[in-house]
Amino acid sequence: MRIIVDRTRCTGLGMCESVAPGVFEVNDDGEMELRTATVPGERLAEVEQAVACCPNEALRLAP
Repeated sequence: MRIIVDRTRCTGLGMCESVAPGVFEVNDDGEMELRTATVPGERLAEVEQAVACCPNEALRLAP
């Protein structure tokens, strides 16, 4: 699975980072950075939760 980020919707609140640290990171400029574009299988549930909790619906998963 790949993580797709809609940068026009992301406001850098960091909800994703709090749920899946090491996959998502908000940098010093307040912008979200992906630490990996492909979701490791053992972290899929964690990343799915991060995608679901994004208040701006800026994240999605694609095969």
